[in-house]
Amino acid sequence: MNGYGEYLGIGGKRMEIARLGPASKDAPTLIFLHEGLGCVDMWHDFPAELSEATGCGALIYSRFGYGRSDPCFLPRSIRYVHDEGLKVLPELIRATGIRDCILIGHSDGGSIAIIYSGGTPAIPLRGLITEAAHVFCEEITIRSIQQARKSYQKGRLRQKLEKYHGANTDCAFWGWNNTWLHPDFVNWNIEEYLPAIKKPMLVIQGENDQYGTLAQVDAIARQAGAGAEVMVLPDCGHSPHNEQKAAILKVMADFISSVFD
Repeated sequence: MNGYGEYLGIGGKRMEIARLGPASKDAPTLIFLHEGLGCVDMWHDFPAELSEATGCGALIYSRFGYGRSDPCFLPRSIRYVHDEGLKVLPELIRATGIRDCILIGHSDGGSIAIIYSGGTPAIPLRGLITEAAHVFCEEITIRSIQQARKSYQKGRLRQKLEKYHGANTDCAFWGWNNTWLHPDFVNWNIEEYLPAIKKPMLVIQGENDQYGTLAQVDAIARQAGAGAEVMVLPDCGHSPHNEQKAAILKVMADFISSVFD
């Protein structure tokens, strides 16, 4: 496969993707869905290591407005996560010819995975893994996103993000931040998609996640149509695959192996 530095045309725009490991015709594909401020590069070497551990291929992509993908229009709709799960992700899977996949979604990416899995036919889907996914808006989330705004305006967050997003930095940050802080976003909820998820599911969250409580995990596990395996990590925040990488690689690899046994 081609590795990094590849682009794909989706909806008349250019999307940054990376493909690692076996081709989709030869093995299942792990599709990595990044967080609200993430992109291809911010996954670092985690996709390559999980691909090697499982024998699966990996597809990583930057949503429009992130990384090296084309910008998106601002302001974003409050339903931008719905649009990603119901429209963009299905088109990406069709365009890449993926026949069997497991979704691995972090934060916003986890919510997108849930919407795709429960809101579309999701024919290639064999299972999904979420890290720090949200299915409804919480007060802790709003407080942390307000703090991120202060850090972006007066701290070093903008400089940190610019390394990964370049010319898309303001688009990536404000597209995420302004949407989550919109007064109407407190009513955002995607629990309706959970009962329709009939594939195996692994739900991961850190006990000290500053963007969400374990109520998110409880809601997902209680309502997922096929049930869900849950892993809650002590001494871990919003990014388990970075903060406790070895443990997450193992639990994900074991789950993926069980899906394809």
